[in-house]
Amino acid sequence: MITAADVRAVAMSLPRTSEHLIHDHVKFRVGKIVYVAISPDESTMGFGFPKEERAALIAAEPDKFAMPRLSDQRFHWVHARMAALSREEMRELVTDAWRMVIPKKIAAAHLDRQV
Repeated sequence: MITAADVRAVAMSLPRTSEHLIHDHVKFRVGKIVYVAISPDESTMGFGFPKEERAALIAAEPDKFAMPRLSDQRFHWVHARMAALSREEMRELVTDAWRMVIPKKIAAAHLDRQV
């Protein structure tokens, strides 16, 4: 099981990320764009994810992934049950969500240094 501290460690290692507490949700964003959010009870992690791939992700692992609430379905967003995620999965989901909101040049430079 992953924790908010695990998510924070990954998110805060990514360039231009800032952490905010909004309505008891911990949110990580670049500028004004949120790419990861953790529920107040730390049971759910919402993250940026391409809308066109969302249904397939959820269908493949419905015990792990879920649609966001109806009002958020217009956004590129998916929810994951934190207890069901491995650290490696979480790292990949957070990094991919960050890549959706950061300029490609910055993402490429950061990820090249990680290899």
